[in-house]
Amino acid sequence: MQETHDAPLAEHTTMRVGGPADRLVVAETIDEIVDTVREVDDADEPLLVLGGGSNLVVADSGFAGTVVKIATSGIEVESDDMCGGAMIRVAAGEVWDDVVSRAVAEGWSGIEALSGIPGSSGATPVQNVGAYGQEVSQTIARVRVWDRGTQEVRTMTADQCRFTYRHSLFKASSNYVVLDVTFQLRVADLSQPIAYADLAKGLGVEVGARVPLAEARDGVLEQRRRRGMVLDAADHDTWSCGSFFTNPIMSAERFDQLADRVRAELGDDGLTPPRFADASGGVKTSAAWLIDKAGFGKGFGMPGPAALSTKHTLAVTNRGSATAADVAALARQVRDGVHDRFGVTLVNEPVFVGHEL
Repeated sequence: MQETHDAPLAEHTTMRVGGPADRLVVAETIDEIVDTVREVDDADEPLLVLGGGSNLVVADSGFAGTVVKIATSGIEVESDDMCGGAMIRVAAGEVWDDVVSRAVAEGWSGIEALSGIPGSSGATPVQNVGAYGQEVSQTIARVRVWDRGTQEVRTMTADQCRFTYRHSLFKASSNYVVLDVTFQLRVADLSQPIAYADLAKGLGVEVGARVPLAEARDGVLEQRRRRGMVLDAADHDTWSCGSFFTNPIMSAERFDQLADRVRAELGDDGLTPPRFADASGGVKTSAAWLIDKAGFGKGFGMPGPAALSTKHTLAVTNRGSATAADVAALARQVRDGVHDRFGVTLVNEPVFVGHEL
């Protein structure tokens, strides 16, 4: 276990902002995680659990407490057969894209569309990470956590995790620290049905088709690179938290009202916001589309210090010298601008630590 004091958190996040932590503990085993969290809780001191830092915007003042960086590793194959599929237990600190790469190489189907997403495996159930028609909740069998309230290790089923769109019990409550995640994947050479139109077009197939796993992964990575969503230290478009706002979900009646307002605001009778069915029975529309139509196009805010990505309107980026305050100010401007224009309040996907949007 490594321990440092006054450690800058910017270097531990993909947005590359954030002041120092009073204390930073890098935990490489489950015992180290549990012992540190228990110690902090017993002392009634502030705690921040950190994975890959891809979904955090830490305040410039830093964190006045202990940060536990999860650095555990290991992928255990519990079973691998055509009947029951592949059950794999993944340590919370494993790099998520390494897990996807391993699954594709082994012929385990179900998470290939989640290629290129930064961060740690333990963070995926917290956010119910999803992209290109897949969500981790579709393949998670169970999640093992440290329950800070009862001070015991618990194993939770997928139903107990209360997964919804980009949300879970773990995001709603700081009571749980994810230790490992067990995924149930299909043993197959082909991907799950391609559910995203742009991905299908890039692969040269129809929506609903299956392709070899490696082709699906390559296609997803290409889509993400074109949008600046694959980490690259030399590309400031990737100095971000990925998609900064979730896609709004509303009733059909509320969507019709939005469509009427869009036409009134933009003066185009044929212009309608994108409309997608949502599993909850509501209507999902595109945050990126609303941001663009509200006047915040690609590269808005350039040259910075914070600006929207030049490749994708949904990403708030650090152009190299941004502070957390700069990032928050730009995100607030976009959120408020969309609300003023269309009456929709966008919800930030990353978690703010020490400040608010």
